[in-house]
Amino acid sequence: MRVAGWILAAVVATAGVANAQDQQTLADIRQELTVLHVEIQRLKREFSTTGSPAPNLAGSSVLERVDAIEAELQRLTRQTEQLNQRVQNIVTDGTNRIGDLEFRLVELEGGDLSTLGETSTLGGDSDIAAAAPATIAPAEPAQIEQGELAVGERADFDTASQALADGNFQAAAEQFATFETSYPGSPLAPEANLKRGQALVGLGDTREAARAFLASFTGDSEGTFAPEALFELGSALGRLGQTDQACITLSEVGVRFPGSASATNATQEMASLGCS
Repeated sequence: MRVAGWILAAVVATAGVANAQDQQTLADIRQELTVLHVEIQRLKREFSTTGSPAPNLAGSSVLERVDAIEAELQRLTRQTEQLNQRVQNIVTDGTNRIGDLEFRLVELEGGDLSTLGETSTLGGDSDIAAAAPATIAPAEPAQIEQGELAVGERADFDTASQALADGNFQAAAEQFATFETSYPGSPLAPEANLKRGQALVGLGDTREAARAFLASFTGDSEGTFAPEALFELGSALGRLGQTDQACITLSEVGVRFPGSASATNATQEMASLGCS
């Protein structure tokens, strides 16, 4: 989290130099907090019953009733796992957003960004939140179950990915930005932010690309796309003239992901930047 803080501080500082009008106001931050409140209220409704339970446990014999009970338990287990995944997605997304808002508020008030600690988990340090990293491993994009995705989520992601593959960077950047807004907490978010950053690089918007790469990395700092996102972030910081922060970020790639292709690329990029 400390590394992410340094990185975000560098990106925000560069943003202020490049375009002072691009900074968010307190009204913008209040609006984002309102969105988070709505998401929390929606999550609370998930724990409200919608009527009396009516499981189908009928059967003409004991064996048939036992089979019916087993089938009902399996159904409830699947639903519980799906709901647990949704809760974890909302907690992760909400925590990341709150951390981002803390940085923005401190920056707007002229405070010291280096004094910020790690953001508290949304909803507190519950048993579910504490157990999530040990039970939910990062998955390859092709292995994500469709049951975890909203209707149209995969189709929208694939459409934006195709635009990027076709070299239509403007459309890809806009579609991935819309995807992030439409599907908060999506399991595809780290890859979507990574590809949005690549599209922005294609448009020559290095500053916004750095923010997208940062969002990809902080969204899942141990996931499949984390090494590439961290490398791309360090490379973008180098192009923005933030050499010290770029060297720190690129060196972190080898520490966190030794032996990866991104670690090799990071070493080469550090040599080109003259990192000590």
